[in-house]
Amino acid sequence: MSEQQIRLEDLYGTQREIAELIGVENYIKLSLHFGGDNIYVQKYSEIIKVQRNNDIREKFNGYNSDQLAREYNLSERYIRMICVDLIDAMRSRPPEGQMSLFDY
Repeated sequence: MSEQQIRLEDLYGTQREIAELIGVENYIKLSLHFGGDNIYVQKYSEIIKVQRNNDIREKFNGYNSDQLAREYNLSERYIRMICVDLIDAMRSRPPEGQMSLFDY
């Protein structure tokens, strides 16, 4: 049986559900590429966390973790955890306007 002859009715169980969701042609592509492997499909809620965390990091200014916590319905501690590398970078640079020992 060639790819073109595979129909939805030829599939059963979860395999049929996948084909119904993404189409038989795309199911065949998955089968050709990943056939025989176990693949993990991440939960949608986890996928959208990536974009949410990027949004939080873009809005974070070092002083607004409470505002971001309310906006995203998260704790301030979790906001700081998301932005820990930004916080570390802010702490390691000298305050604005402060001269360095090497500025002369």
